[in-house]
Amino acid sequence: MPAEFPSESIRPSVLPSWSAVARLIRLQSQTGTLLLLLPTWWSLILASRGVPPWKLLAIFSLGSFLMRSAGVVLNDLADRSFDRHVSRTRLRPLASGEMTVKQATAIAAVLVAAAAGLVLLLNPLAMLLSPIALLLAALYPFAKRIIHVPQTMLGIAFGWGTIMAWAAARETLDSPAWLVFAATVFWAIGYDTIYALQDVEDDLRIGVKSSALFFGRISWIAVGVALAAMLFLLGLAGWMSAIGRSFFVVLAGLSLVCLGQVFQLRTALSPSRAFELFHRHVWFGSVIAAGLLTGFYL
Repeated sequence: MPAEFPSESIRPSVLPSWSAVARLIRLQSQTGTLLLLLPTWWSLILASRGVPPWKLLAIFSLGSFLMRSAGVVLNDLADRSFDRHVSRTRLRPLASGEMTVKQATAIAAVLVAAAAGLVLLLNPLAMLLSPIALLLAALYPFAKRIIHVPQTMLGIAFGWGTIMAWAAARETLDSPAWLVFAATVFWAIGYDTIYALQDVEDDLRIGVKSSALFFGRISWIAVGVALAAMLFLLGLAGWMSAIGRSFFVVLAGLSLVCLGQVFQLRTALSPSRAFELFHRHVWFGSVIAAGLLTGFYL
C-alpha cells in the first residue's frame, strides 16, 4: 500500500485500545491542557485577590483536561483527511485508520458530558456561559479552512475559560476579566504561530491556513506584537485590580524573555527548535500565575 494512505492498512477493532485512546487525547503531552488551564488560574487569582478557592482551582483544572481532550478529538475528526498528508500527524489514530469516526465521536461525547457535569458545580452565571465554550471548541478546527490567522479562534476558545473562571469566582463580569481574556487571545496567537512554524511546508502543500504562512518572513514581528499586547493587557488588568508592584516586575522580566524569543525567530528554525520555543510558554504562563499571587502579598 502507498505510505501516504496508512488508513487503508489498519483495521480498527470494535473497541479502541487504551493506547489508541491515550494517543487520540494526547495523554502523553499535556502542554495544551496547561496552556488552557493557566489563563483560568490568572483569572481566578485576580478575581479572588490572591486567594482563589481550592474548589474552583480543582474544577477548572479537571475541566481544562477534559475540554482540551475533547477539543483535540474534535480537531482530529475534522482534520483526519489533512493529517494523513502531514508527516507530524499521519500516524494519529483517526488519520491512520486505527480508530473509526464513530469511536472517536463517542469518546468526545463522554469527555464533553464529564465536563458538563463539572459545570453543574458552578454558579448560574458560569453555567450560562459554558455552552459558548463548547461551541468555540467545535468551531476552531474549521478556522484553518476559512481565516488566515486561525490562531485567533484558538485564542478565543482558550480565553473563554478566563471569562467562566471570573464569573465562577465573583458571579459578575468586570473589566479586568475581559482584559485577561484579550491577553489570552494574543498569547495564543503568539505561541501558536511559533508552533505552526513546524508545519509550514506541509500546510502550504495541502492548502490549509496558518499565521506562520500568512505572516511569512515577518512572523517574528507578528509574534512580538502579540506577546507585547498580552503583557500590556495583563499589566492593565493588574493595575485595575490594584495589584502590588511585584507583579509588574515579573511582567518586565518576562518582556525580556519574549524579546529573546522574537530575535530567535528572525532566522529559520528547525521544527524541533520551534517546538522547544513553543513549549517554553508553559513555564511563561506559570511565572505569570506566580507573579499574580506575589502581587497580592508583596
